[in-house]
Amino acid sequence: MDAKRLKEITHKVVKLTEKVGEFIAIERRNFDPSKIEYKGLNDLVSYVDKTAEKKIVEGLTNILPGAGFLGEEGTNKPTENGFTWIIDPLDGTTNFIHGIPIFSISIALVSNNDYCIGVVREVNLNECFYAWKDGGAYMNGERISVSPQKELKAGLIATGFPYYNFEKMPQYMNILSGMMEGCHGIRRLGSAAVDLAYVACGRLEGFFEYNLNAWDVAGGSIIVKEAGGVVSTFSNTENYIEDREIIAAPADIHKEMQSIIYKKWNS
Repeated sequence: MDAKRLKEITHKVVKLTEKVGEFIAIERRNFDPSKIEYKGLNDLVSYVDKTAEKKIVEGLTNILPGAGFLGEEGTNKPTENGFTWIIDPLDGTTNFIHGIPIFSISIALVSNNDYCIGVVREVNLNECFYAWKDGGAYMNGERISVSPQKELKAGLIATGFPYYNFEKMPQYMNILSGMMEGCHGIRRLGSAAVDLAYVACGRLEGFFEYNLNAWDVAGGSIIVKEAGGVVSTFSNTENYIEDREIIAAPADIHKEMQSIIYKKWNS
């Protein structure tokens, strides 16, 4: 698929997320906590997640018929044309349920492990971050790029914590200790997609986390790359989806972060 077609599809997806974002915002104002479900320990889902995913799938099917789907809330359809949408209809569900206004819609289009399109809409600020392969990265129509900072000590870093598989927490706390000693500060926003979008536009100098799923990071990682950033695993490979661990940052800061994280993670 050529760049012109990718751009066209990207803008259609941006429009779709605007409509779904309006639905999510309205539902937040009228939210019924009694309808919360538990997928697992600390892993919550609401009717809003499920309805939003349905709306997104319907919209994306119209935009690109025949594409497959991988969605957090159970949508799983094989591709008929070589393209697959990876969807998180509401990244930051726990924030949403508790009334903390940081949650997002994340959508990615991939083809044979080649990342083609990424869109992340931060619902409450109504900021939409998006990118397509070799087309650059944008927020609400304006070109964005990663932070110009060259050193970790000048950086604000984001992370998150796992909802399960806690056996690596001692190493993770070692990483946090190393990061706290080396940067301006650490933030935990509660939406990996927003974290990545904020790295892409330079609000954050870096982001790292483990135990994430494809739908948490697929959309945002494309945007970071197109904004000039580097995305990798803790061991500095490109298999961050498969290995379920991610570092995203401008190149110089990524190098510092990766060195600290790799040593602490394997100590």
